[in-house]
Amino acid sequence: MTDMLQLAGDFASSTWDQWEVEVLKILNRRRPPGKEISIEQALERLRSTSVDGLVTEPLYTSYDGELGFPGVAPFTRGATVKDGDMDAWDVRPLHEDPDAAFSNAQVLADLERGATSLWLRLGTDAIAPADLAQVLAGVNPELAAIAVSSYDDQVAAAKALADFVRASGAAATAKGNFGLDPIGFAAVNGTEPDLSPLAEWVQASLAELPGIQAITVDTVPYDNAGAGDVQQLAIAAATGVAYLRALEAAGVSAADAVTEIEFRTAAGEDQFTTIAKLRAFRRIWARITEASGAPAGAIQHAVTSWRNITRDDTYVNLLRTTIAVFAAAVGGAESITALPFDTAHGLPTDFSRRLARNIQLLAAEESNIGRVNDPAGGAYFVESYTDQLAEKAWALFQTIEAAGGMAAWLASGAASAAIAEVNAERAKRLATRKLPITGVSMFPRDEEVPIETRPRPAAPVRGGLEWHRDSEVFEALRDRAAKSSPKPQVWLACLGERRDFGGREGFTKPLLAVAGIAQPQSEGGTPEEIAAQAQAAGAKFAVLASSAKVYAEQAIPVAKALKAAGVETVYIAGRKAETGSDEADSVIDGEIFDGMDVVGFLSATLDKIGAAK
Repeated sequence: MTDMLQLAGDFASSTWDQWEVEVLKILNRRRPPGKEISIEQALERLRSTSVDGLVTEPLYTSYDGELGFPGVAPFTRGATVKDGDMDAWDVRPLHEDPDAAFSNAQVLADLERGATSLWLRLGTDAIAPADLAQVLAGVNPELAAIAVSSYDDQVAAAKALADFVRASGAAATAKGNFGLDPIGFAAVNGTEPDLSPLAEWVQASLAELPGIQAITVDTVPYDNAGAGDVQQLAIAAATGVAYLRALEAAGVSAADAVTEIEFRTAAGEDQFTTIAKLRAFRRIWARITEASGAPAGAIQHAVTSWRNITRDDTYVNLLRTTIAVFAAAVGGAESITALPFDTAHGLPTDFSRRLARNIQLLAAEESNIGRVNDPAGGAYFVESYTDQLAEKAWALFQTIEAAGGMAAWLASGAASAAIAEVNAERAKRLATRKLPITGVSMFPRDEEVPIETRPRPAAPVRGGLEWHRDSEVFEALRDRAAKSSPKPQVWLACLGERRDFGGREGFTKPLLAVAGIAQPQSEGGTPEEIAAQAQAAGAKFAVLASSAKVYAEQAIPVAKALKAAGVETVYIAGRKAETGSDEADSVIDGEIFDGMDVVGFLSATLDKIGAAK
């Protein structure tokens, strides 16, 4: 070919005005003349807003900002430059099993089968600091970076790693992170942060252990507690600034200090938010380090979000993890930890650890994500969302600084209050399924597949931020049903023919299954026949399901017959108004519809049918 191929060359360019016309055609299709909505109203309906106020527009057509390049300030497109190697990021599995022999076997298996670094949590409910050398037996710290963390004693964890590295004879060449994060520790434990060990460990790292960073700014505990993405970025920035100031006061130069900090962040199942979140933080940290006189890119360790993991329909967690790993890689994380799919059940097994590891290996080696620098760069939505995250997080960072810095903001209770606001909004969206959880609040299994794990050791009671997974409220509903004997049931009275009731039957049955409620049903029949079947089953609660046309003829007679037969509560799938009857409010007790408070409805339903508390 001598001419450049123009793939869209035979098509006329579309305009924004043409798009608006098509939008209005769709949204006004069923509206009567004179009741049409305007384009401004249409766009408002098509916009979405996250729990912490991030706005997603319905269409992005251009981006006017500077794209920049990977590896150079402001580092939006990457703190480092990938050269096409397979090891484009550190595959960093988490180990926290207190059985030292088992953990050692798992550590070696991970490293033999594709992991390139390690993260070990030390503490009373994890690996004992005294057992670290046994857990790492056979590991060369020159080849595999080793990061440690602790919610009990960070200095003890750091000392255990330092002792292991010194004993290995690789002090000058070992790689890793000592995991000091006193403000994060205080947030978890509800204590006052003690920043005094930072300078000693930074100076020791610089002098004796140059490949091991001293500090990890860890925002994962805040994500576990429900913090929004904007909050997590601002907290990371404010915590990093607090550590730079403490080190400067101890005589450590800014140029040395910035090399001693790694940032750990949660990668969620919303892939675009995770991509933009990683990119936005690099820009924020570049601005901070530029002001400190030592411009640097933020080195980031992404961890798939524990808060997104579900206990029920456990294998769906593999999909969530795959999305989060993909997003973390595209977003430019230097290290990635994929939590095993059975994490909510107990200590991971050999099988679940293998899958967590292989998700990363497949992404890197078969999907080739790791060969590309900033693959999402230039995408209008990603660039715009990155800007929005950076701007909102910077504004909150300034608020934290104005309050006296991260330690003061945390101690004042302002951090907990801000996170509580986000949690309250998230709870509403989870309850109405505006934030759906596949396999839990949407498309639940009728029966769970048993998952075999060893129980986790009891964790000590901590006085700081409370951690909750998003799915817990729905899991509690299923637990109530599971403890009840016989199994709770709601009678589903399907009126008319399948073409009449099929859609609402398909909506109602999985809605009830969210709480583990059985859904015996009748199809068609007279009011007397339907009532007799429900009575024979011992039903105390029933739901009518059909079309508006059939409701107008049958809903009220069937509801009356059901109540006469001993059914105490009757709901309708849809709206009472569809019956066209003045008796609807007195005969029908409630409505089931898309957008309702599912948690409130199911909890009240279990109460009414006598399920265990």
